[in-house]
Amino acid sequence: MDACVLFAHGSVNSSDEIPLFVRAIFHGKEPAPEVVEEVRRRYEAIGGSPLNRINGELAAAVERELGIPVRVANRMAAPFMRTVLEELSSCKRIGVVPLAQYSAHVYQEAAERSARELSFDTGRELHIACAPSWGMEPLLIEAFVRAAHEAMLDAKPPFASVFSAHSLPLSVIEGGDPYEREVRASAKAVADCAGLKNWSIAYQSQGMSAARGRPIGWLGPSLVQALDASKARGDAGVVVLPIGFLADHTEVLYDIDVEMNTWASDRGMWLRRARSLNTSPIVVEAIASVARRLRFE
Repeated sequence: MDACVLFAHGSVNSSDEIPLFVRAIFHGKEPAPEVVEEVRRRYEAIGGSPLNRINGELAAAVERELGIPVRVANRMAAPFMRTVLEELSSCKRIGVVPLAQYSAHVYQEAAERSARELSFDTGRELHIACAPSWGMEPLLIEAFVRAAHEAMLDAKPPFASVFSAHSLPLSVIEGGDPYEREVRASAKAVADCAGLKNWSIAYQSQGMSAARGRPIGWLGPSLVQALDASKARGDAGVVVLPIGFLADHTEVLYDIDVEMNTWASDRGMWLRRARSLNTSPIVVEAIASVARRLRFE
């Protein structure tokens, strides 16, 4: 392997970039103005997303671990995969590790498409190897276990532990996508290792497709439903374990820290969130371990 690319969903560096970002999420279709403004409101409420900075620092740390060039590419915002592959012009074998550990096949398709287009346009010989979903990577499980233990320190029972991951349209799951199974397997592994008893899984950050005039079903239960169920059981609070995300970004800093905190407070409950893994040494080791297992045909 000559180089490695960490392939992320991506974010924007300023609120001015939000319209293009949202349009990319909607596959090039023009989003409703209220959707763009809601995304802008959330972005500005947290003082801007730190995701691009964190991923850049993560790539630098993984590069030191692997001893080869490591770059970041995004699916929904610059730098896009093709641009990054062009910059790695001296490299023939490039490994790709998705920073979405339960959706690797989506990122693999995008990476391979970019590589094919670049090879066709330039005649450059290029081989891509993309890591499969790695939610059960032992070092990643251990990282989440450590974060869970830290979050539960001094937490007074009764409380519930709620694993959270990004929701997907039900049609995607019903079409055979393994996402839900992979999230559940990872959550169970963390719960077993951490000794959690009263735990559940909830899905957050449901999309705003209703604003386009065609509401769709989303994978649940939602975080609100998880809070209501916890309250009904008599729990005083919840510890949220955002197992679907590796780093701080809007879905963590706003959807959990702001929105879900407000919902919990309205129900007379306390809420504590496990820290994001960000650039912790153990997640750097986990990604490097995944990259080292890549094999080229």
